[in-house]
Amino acid sequence: MKKRLLLFLWLCGSLAAFAQVPGAPGNVAAVGYESHIELTWPPVSGATSYKIFRSSDGGNVYTLLKQTNDAICVDWTGDEGQNLSRSYKVKASNAAGDSDFSQSAAAQTAPMDDAQLQEMVQKATFRYFWDYGHPVSGMARERNNGDPNTVTTGGSGFGILALIVGAERGWVTRAAAVERMVQIVGFLQFADRFHGAFPHWMDGNTGNVIPFSQYDDGADLVETAFMMQGLLTARQYFNQNDPQEKGLRDGITSLWQGVQWDWFRKNNGPVLYWHWSPDYAWQMNFPLRGFYEAQIVYILAAASPTHPVPGSLYQTGWTSSNYANYSSYYGYPIYCGPYGGGPMFFAHYSYLAFDPRNKKDAFCNYFTRNRNHALIQHQYCILNPKSNQGYSADCWGLTSSDDPLTGYNSHDLWPVNDNGTIAPTAALADMPYTPAESMAALKYFYRTKGETLWGPYGFYDAFNQNQNWVSNSYLAIDQGPIVAMIENARTGLLWNYFMQNPEIQPALTAIGFQPDFVATNETSLDGATLEVYPIPAAAGEAVKLQLFLSKPQILTAVLCSLDGRKTQTLFADKAFSSGQYVESIETAGLEPGVYWISVQQQNQRIFRKIVIARKTK
Repeated sequence: MKKRLLLFLWLCGSLAAFAQVPGAPGNVAAVGYESHIELTWPPVSGATSYKIFRSSDGGNVYTLLKQTNDAICVDWTGDEGQNLSRSYKVKASNAAGDSDFSQSAAAQTAPMDDAQLQEMVQKATFRYFWDYGHPVSGMARERNNGDPNTVTTGGSGFGILALIVGAERGWVTRAAAVERMVQIVGFLQFADRFHGAFPHWMDGNTGNVIPFSQYDDGADLVETAFMMQGLLTARQYFNQNDPQEKGLRDGITSLWQGVQWDWFRKNNGPVLYWHWSPDYAWQMNFPLRGFYEAQIVYILAAASPTHPVPGSLYQTGWTSSNYANYSSYYGYPIYCGPYGGGPMFFAHYSYLAFDPRNKKDAFCNYFTRNRNHALIQHQYCILNPKSNQGYSADCWGLTSSDDPLTGYNSHDLWPVNDNGTIAPTAALADMPYTPAESMAALKYFYRTKGETLWGPYGFYDAFNQNQNWVSNSYLAIDQGPIVAMIENARTGLLWNYFMQNPEIQPALTAIGFQPDFVATNETSLDGATLEVYPIPAAAGEAVKLQLFLSKPQILTAVLCSLDGRKTQTLFADKAFSSGQYVESIETAGLEPGVYWISVQQQNQRIFRKIVIARKTK
């Protein structure tokens, strides 16, 4: 036994002797933000880790800050003060030892306005797709803490949208972005396809399918639609008439024309199906009906120039069952979808490039629907009926994400689905719908939670303050919507380019969409303040609603229960002049508990809480 141990130690020493000490990192860059300084450098050949040293006295004394495996380091400064200067040096390390110091790099923190904070979040999140993209395929890896060769079709479609934003904002050159796009499109030309549709997961080296589950080892039509949404946006954005961009557009068109959307009707039926397997055929048996994240599938299927489905399939398939939802929650109608609207990603994935503004189908305007979905979640987190730690007007957003109790789960208003887990992507990707509320969440996530929540690719996937837990993960399908939807809120870039595809408007017309020019900004009720009293009110005691109006208004008031489901109209379209008014609300028929009053005019509203006390014996 002793001889074996000596032999093992000798072998370890011999291997270390053959290893070479890596060279010192070059081109170390430091950038200061409001509450952190970020260091980046090109990866060093042969390095297995990096040691970062920091100086807070102008470069006189450097001490070890941390050791990392990645060529990036976040130094959180937090509330130590603005205009804080620090200098850094980096060593590359492996089993043979440490390199010499790099040249020093210095930066200082500074206050940031809203636009600067948005760009900071977008740029850091974009790096997940650019720096962490698969080296062979260029595709997006499923997550940062899984198999590094598992790439995701839908997440890569989202990553293509992020790549367009990166090129437009100059985080990478247009030439570099085109090169990455050529890498992705070239890989997809030889990757596994099933009737033109891609699988959910692929091996980033070979393009071979990686089964998502036992029977899900073939085509995934929803993931394919997310990919095509990104590719078609890129086809319009990379519009220069040079050989490389023209070749890129031709490659995208060939992939787009190759998808046999009509095959997924399963024997020419009235609905599209999510999956098909070469081994198990239609075993998954998942018809695409009802409102969730997959609306884009029917739009693209109707738009296909080679394998279209009739526009009527939108009615016989997508909206044919359990679609409409006539409930209002906290005074906001949801129009379609499950209780409370469902997890927040329902309002994101189909709308990262498809512009829902100024149009409606037979059920609703989807910009309005998605805005209400976001406002319902925002109000739910303010009221916080399950008393979760941290929920507030600034800390909100429930969607599918990593989870401290189950590993991964779907979160929304349905009581069993809310365990206190907040995912930054939920509120941040709502930026076009709820700019003020989403910006407040961004500031909370960064300024209050950032020391644990901010990492090398922006905000980590989720956190749960009940469990004192923050994930250490990034997921492509959660990273992409942050970059894309913040950009759509800022400039409408992706919406504008996707809608320029000539196939899209005819498809929308065939489906039955009509123009619907409605307001797209949710604001407070201009020129009005609202007070209610007494709080709490005794059971049966009238509650007074006091309005102060600076200008004439036509108002509607709605009372709803804490869960948002039981609603009662107090008055509708009532005309008021400027001045002070007091309305009386009878409570005799109300159960003791918490209620919410919404006073609204068109798309503007204000809320106040009332409490009905229990009778004392």
